[in-house]
Amino acid sequence: MLLAAVVSCSSSESELSFSGEPTALPHAAVRPSASQDDRDRALIDFYRAWKDEYVHEDCGDGAYQIYSPDAAYPFVSEAQGYGLTIAAMMSGADPDARDLFDGLLTYVLDHPSTRTPDLMAAEQDADCVDKAGGDSATDGDMDVAYGLLLADRLWGSDGDVDYRDLAVKRIRAVKDKTVNPSSELMLLGDWDTTVDPQLYATTRTSDWMPYYFRVFQEATGDTAWSAIADAHRSAVADLRDPDTGLLPDFARTGGDGIEPVTGKVLETANDGDYSFNACRVPWRLGTDALLTGDASSTSAARTIDAWFRSTTGGDPGRVGSGYRLDGTREDADESNAFWAPLAVSAMTDPGGQRWLDALWTKLAENDVERGNYYGDTIQLQVMLLLSGRYLTV
Repeated sequence: MLLAAVVSCSSSESELSFSGEPTALPHAAVRPSASQDDRDRALIDFYRAWKDEYVHEDCGDGAYQIYSPDAAYPFVSEAQGYGLTIAAMMSGADPDARDLFDGLLTYVLDHPSTRTPDLMAAEQDADCVDKAGGDSATDGDMDVAYGLLLADRLWGSDGDVDYRDLAVKRIRAVKDKTVNPSSELMLLGDWDTTVDPQLYATTRTSDWMPYYFRVFQEATGDTAWSAIADAHRSAVADLRDPDTGLLPDFARTGGDGIEPVTGKVLETANDGDYSFNACRVPWRLGTDALLTGDASSTSAARTIDAWFRSTTGGDPGRVGSGYRLDGTREDADESNAFWAPLAVSAMTDPGGQRWLDALWTKLAENDVERGNYYGDTIQLQVMLLLSGRYLTV
């Protein structure tokens, strides 16, 4: 099957605009100086280009997919989770957002994990066939669950799709199959079992989403999520470098607590560094800080923010795309997967106005780049926060 069928923009999309007031970020210390209209316009322009580039209709049955040409496979659960949350959050501007959401959801439900039917198979090839065992990846299902909760808030669950029931089932499956019952930290997926003790003790820091943990507890009434959140906050405090605030892509628990992994454990030789997984940490922890005011998330986000602001001299163009935890830059190339998330952590810093404005300017001027699904999709979600168009449940 050729990856050629891209969802076209509707005729009304050229006139997209948000209705209603932006969502408050109650614990933001600073916000971009750009006007709300300018932020909304930049967000809509980037969303339109992102949608043209990455929303596909290649697998039949009325399903949409987020295409990920720079991932291991052209369709991955991470991308579908991102797509669901983006579609819901853009519903205030895009009249086609619910159709996009439901089409993505159709694809998600068509690809259950072979191990856990309420989770999604992590990877599909160009023929839309599950690969690599058909089991799950943790972060994708967490975003799918949050997207479903947003859909319930926006459109209710009394129609053809019971969004809330699907969300609750997925949240319970995430807890039962992708949380280590000993450490209470996230596992890598439902395939990560005691059969391999080393991987079972391994956790990916970009899966540490404390705001989601709070929401999942509220949605299910399961107080175990409070302990899970506390375990992750403690892990952040124990693991982050005291000077840079940087966390590694992967860490491992053991008798001496939690430590960065050494060498290649799952993906690359940089698994123990601040690389293409951990680059999402300023966004994920920053989101929790902005929405809940949690002291540990705020401290972690501010430390990362202050270090990057200092080491770059306030120039986002000097942010590299890979660092050792001590701050040694391993790759000087620019990537919006690295510099865009810093705009979220910058909002937590009372002294970061000039830095935040520089980051916003770079976001607003940056274009969707063909083949750069990962960085562009992260950037879009960052822009939702900076524009005040991030939806809570």
